[in-house]
Parts: sequence; structure tokens; C-alpha cells
Amino acid sequence: MTYSISEVASKLNLTVYTLRYYDKEGLMPFVERTAGGKRVFKETDVELLNVIECLKSSGMPIKDIRNFIEWLSEGDSTLQQRYDMFTERKAAVEKQMEELQKTMDLIEHKCDYYKTALEAGTEDVHKNERMGKSVFS
Repeated sequence: MTYSISEVASKLNLTVYTLRYYDKEGLMPFVERTAGGKRVFKETDVELLNVIECLKSSGMPIKDIRNFIEWLSEGDSTLQQRYDMFTERKAAVEKQMEELQKTMDLIEHKCDYYKTALEAGTEDVHKNERMGKSVFS
């Protein structure tokens, strides 16, 4: 089965403009074109675009994603580079998750703080726990 660029955009929740940008940046050398120049996507192309989106959402720069695509086209001789790249990406995402967890912990604390204050009708309910802390609890 093949897909048009608009079908792929819809399937991946992207814009056609984004897919054209990816193509311009060298991230889609695998996509075939019709005699008229229209892009024709296979299921494997859609799967690879899904990986590209994953890498992008993890914060990987386009140039590094382009390197990954080039390594794919080189075959098994680049397995170590690809493994190393994903190992590094995993570590970076784990660090992002730790930072997000700290952010979430603070937000949850503030939700509990303000919920308790709302239920009591005053922030004074927190006076004892606030001793020595900022008034901007």
C-alpha cells in the first residue's frame, strides 16, 4: 500500500509543510516519486518517519537525524553508530524525564498547598509549616 504526502501528514499528525521541510533537509531520501514528481510513501517510509518524529521530539537536532538516515543507507557497517546514538538519546531523555519529574513534584506540592488553603479559606493554615520559608509559598 502507498500513501500520498497528505495521507502521511494526517497519519502522523504532521503538516504537509513539515514533510516537505524534512525532504528538503535530506531526511527522506528513501521516498520515491512518481514521473510527475509527487512523493509516494510506502508503509516502511511511514514507520521511518515515525522514528524521525521520535528523535525530533526527544530534542535531537535535524543534522544528527540526517546522520542517522545516512547511516541507515550505509547498512550494517553503521550498526554501532546507530546503537550508540540511541543509547545517548535514551540517556538524554532519561535526564529530561528526571527534570520534568522535579517540575511535576513542585507543581503537585503547590496544588496541594492551594487546595488546602482554599478549603480552609486562608493560607494561614500553612503558617506552622512555613516558618523560615518564603512568603511566596
